[in-house]
Amino acid sequence: MALPLNIFKTVTKVVPLSPVGIYTAPVGYASVVILAQVANIGETTETVTFSHQRTVSGIAVTSEIVKDFAIPAKDSASFLDGKLVLESNDVLVISGSNSSNLKFTASVLETLK
Repeated sequence: MALPLNIFKTVTKVVPLSPVGIYTAPVGYASVVILAQVANIGETTETVTFSHQRTVSGIAVTSEIVKDFAIPAKDSASFLDGKLVLESNDVLVISGSNSSNLKFTASVLETLK
């Protein structure tokens, strides 16, 4: 059976305290992150770190897109001004200062290589 040319996905996650991979680009596809945002539904300002991770020669190389980015109470923040292209096996990693009030949402287009 032929693989689909394009697949749109929505990724959602409650942001954890420790860094965790929330999306991995599948083998054979390039992934285009169209939107990546976090909503703070709590009553106090919280911080978020959002990163891109690629393994090079067996070593995970992490590049922060935002680090300890403050999001005011009852507000949200978008982390991309444009689009982010992920190669196969690249990982989006996120962590925050609160494990229940920060909600992550992303829109991703996976396109067959």
